[in-house]
Amino acid sequence: MKEKKSDLFLLGILFLCLILSLLSFFHIDSDYYWHIKAGEIIFQKGIIRYDIFSWLAHGKYWMSHEWLFEVIIYGLKCLFGKYHTFIYCFSCYILLFGFLLLTNYKAYLKNFLYTLFYLLFFGISLLGFIQVRAYLISFLLLSITIYLLIDLYHNSESYKIYFLPLITIIWANVHGGSSNLPYLLCFIFFIIGHFSFQFKKIESKRLKKKQLYRYFIVMILCIISVCINIHGIKMLTYPYLNMFDTVMIDYIMEWRSTTLHESFHYVYFAYLLFLLLTFLFSSKKIQLIDFVLFLICTYLGLKSIRFWAFTPIIMSYVIFSYVGKSNNKGFTSSVIILSTFLLFVFLLNDSFSKLNNSKQNISSKTISMISKANPKKLFNQYKYGGELIYHDIPVFIDGRADLYSGNYFNDYLSIINLKNNAISLIRKYNFDYYLLSGEDPLYTFISNSEEYELVYKDKNIYFYKKIVN
Repeated sequence: MKEKKSDLFLLGILFLCLILSLLSFFHIDSDYYWHIKAGEIIFQKGIIRYDIFSWLAHGKYWMSHEWLFEVIIYGLKCLFGKYHTFIYCFSCYILLFGFLLLTNYKAYLKNFLYTLFYLLFFGISLLGFIQVRAYLISFLLLSITIYLLIDLYHNSESYKIYFLPLITIIWANVHGGSSNLPYLLCFIFFIIGHFSFQFKKIESKRLKKKQLYRYFIVMILCIISVCINIHGIKMLTYPYLNMFDTVMIDYIMEWRSTTLHESFHYVYFAYLLFLLLTFLFSSKKIQLIDFVLFLICTYLGLKSIRFWAFTPIIMSYVIFSYVGKSNNKGFTSSVIILSTFLLFVFLLNDSFSKLNNSKQNISSKTISMISKANPKKLFNQYKYGGELIYHDIPVFIDGRADLYSGNYFNDYLSIINLKNNAISLIRKYNFDYYLLSGEDPLYTFISNSEEYELVYKDKNIYFYKKIVN
């Protein structure tokens, strides 16, 4: 027991060093700025249900499904000032890895070499998610959800599952876009629990009636819980509408599918192969529910890179039961060496310099020039929208892609890329100013037209004014 406690302590140190090394990749994307602005307004004036940031979509119903997250980060800003972004990320990952460690430490300690490879893939899967976004809280809620579901599956006397509706309520208000997962996962456990068979290496055991009953009841309660938010029953359909919006999926980087055409995607394919081989070469029978969870992770991860992190979180409670025990010789020295290396990565990346906001797209001088011009119908590049909102400048478009889905987003893409009916759309919207990147096809058109005057240039950002004849 004493040795196990020391091993657990060392494993905790390794987890902490992994978190710190991940935070060395911490950055702030443009969406952070409109999130923090929304949090400020909600904090001061109340819930926002209709757009107030865009002159294009002004007054349109806005599914502010992350309102509670926005209030949280604004509250952290009030408390910790410039350090709030780093504190938010650090806190979310401490809670995530802390929960995984406390609820699953026996599995991690069973075979240290396997755990090492698993954590390697885990860390790589998270590299694109070290930023101030609501999905960091979703990662924690997902880990709790999977723990509760699997706990009942293996322990018919467990009542912990009844905490899941409360988790769902929090989820629906922090990051409503993924709050459908608890009831969907309940449904999957409920259905799989009815099967009893054995086919070659795969087997399934029918659950007791009381287990099936609890899954069903909790599933209904979770569906009701999703509706306990500022948008009510609309939250039930919201995630599905986004998932099938092909324009947003094609344009927004984090929504794109995993593909063999991108070299950095190979790591995720390697991770899936790593998990599959663990199943196949295990001496144990593969439980149907475990393999179905693997297939769900695979489907989500291949559908969108934004779901990559779901795989190591969910599979943490599944895959280790198929791993054989090892004597873990050299465990202590290995942890010390790895921890030292991870800390070195953290310090080498000059992480403390990132405690303040990361490099912004738009300089303060450019913002000042735009504010002074006071545009009424500004055309702006998509990635500039968040910072403009932060500085109270009405935008044409911004990171709230779901608000602009349909004609608005299609029109933006046509204009910025000078495709289809771009010229007629420019006349239709009658823009008075343009904020563009030098790589935009629209920039080439504007810069070579006598109808527009360059007001200000800062590096690769150009601010143009339409000349009134």
